Amino acid sequence: MDAEHNRTTSTSGPTSTSEGTSLGSLLTTLTREMGSLVRQETQLAKAEMSEKTHQVMNGVAAIAIAGAVLFSGFLVLLAAAVFLLNEVLPPDTTPWLSAIIVGLVVAIVGYVMLKSGLKKLQTQNLMPNRTMASLQNDRELARHHEAHAKEELK
Repeated sequence: MDAEHNRTTSTSGPTSTSEGTSLGSLLTTLTREMGSLVRQETQLAKAEMSEKTHQVMNGVAAIAIAGAVLFSGFLVLLAAAVFLLNEVLPPDTTPWLSAIIVGLVVAIVGYVMLKSGLKKLQTQNLMPNRTMASLQNDRELARHHEAHAKEELK
């Protein structure tokens, strides 16, 4: 695209249709360049969306792992409840108390991991910024070519 852009900008000086550049050839060149530009912009959008999809998948994986850790903590808490019920509040409550402490620690770790995964998803800007900037530049280039073509017709 840069070679085509350089070629078009280098020939965009003050020329007239009587100097060998006809309106038909200008339109043909414009059509060819616009087709090439659309293909390149489509490829850029595909690449950028692929990158954004990969970022989202990483966030989803972090959430899935956090869910597994939270589930493990829940299972430990359930084991603690079983110990508690089996003991029916005996004087020595150390086995179920230690299970509750371990379960709470695992649940807290899982919660922190879940928050981290959610934060990764929230901070990702899913807008294809490079494509949008490139389209803005293309629009400005098209306006420039349009103005130049109007001057050529005068």
